[in-house]
Amino acid sequence: MRSGFIGIVGRPNVGKSTLMNAILGEKIAITTDKPQTTRNTIRGIYTTDDLQMIFIDTPGIHKPRNKLGKYMTDAATGTFKEVDAILFIVDDALSKGPGDKYILELLKEAETPKILVINKIDRMGPDEFVGIYKEYEELGLFEEILGTAAIDGTGIQKVIDAAARFMPEGPMYFPEDMVTEDPLRFIVSEIIREKILLYLQDEVPHGVAVEIEQYVEEEDLTRISAVIYCERKSHKGMIIGKNGRKLKGIGKSAREEIEALTGTKVFLQTWVKVKENWRDSDIALSNFGYTDQQ
Repeated sequence: MRSGFIGIVGRPNVGKSTLMNAILGEKIAITTDKPQTTRNTIRGIYTTDDLQMIFIDTPGIHKPRNKLGKYMTDAATGTFKEVDAILFIVDDALSKGPGDKYILELLKEAETPKILVINKIDRMGPDEFVGIYKEYEELGLFEEILGTAAIDGTGIQKVIDAAARFMPEGPMYFPEDMVTEDPLRFIVSEIIREKILLYLQDEVPHGVAVEIEQYVEEEDLTRISAVIYCERKSHKGMIIGKNGRKLKGIGKSAREEIEALTGTKVFLQTWVKVKENWRDSDIALSNFGYTDQQ
């Protein structure tokens, strides 16, 4: 049996969560087109007869502007020395911006084997892909360089095979039918937050947190009470919407996905509360689960 841990890192919005979901063949991490959707490290478990790989989907690495941003970046970079391989995800040329250069400098300090994954190849022509490939190949930092379109599964098996080559002999850490160690309460809160990200304008979502106050499993029904926290009173009105329509839409969309996840009917209640500047409050960050997980 071979087993080990793989860190998935990259700047915000390059498709890290989409890649992990594609590897697992199941959605366990929320995905949107907004940067910094992932805030916590999320573990996805891939198991075959003789192999178990635990993929750690990390928040997008960026230069933080508040304590939440620092927590997210620390959570990502903290995986570098604790995994058996690193998947570095990019979707553009290195010369296009400082974000990937910043991460590369951090990666150079890690002795962990590194695999470069050029994602979203469905959006680029062959010449663009080759240009990105050569730019990174010249660095001599990566054991392998692969191309994927995680959104439709293109190239995913090659990523799995490449990561597997760096897995040492080891035990099966988790039961073979387990795809994530994250509790249902956390996954439910993330589903609700995903719907908020999808429903709201750019100025609101990053100041939103979701706290599950009640999670009760009955025979054929799951009762969930969730509080959506935002940083400004004006944002509260945007989340609720005219006559409560926006909040109802968020709740309905989240409930349908949670029902598919739990296999039961779901009774979901949501409230919206204001907690000003919570992203810079140590107490609030701890209450919302943004604490050291490594």
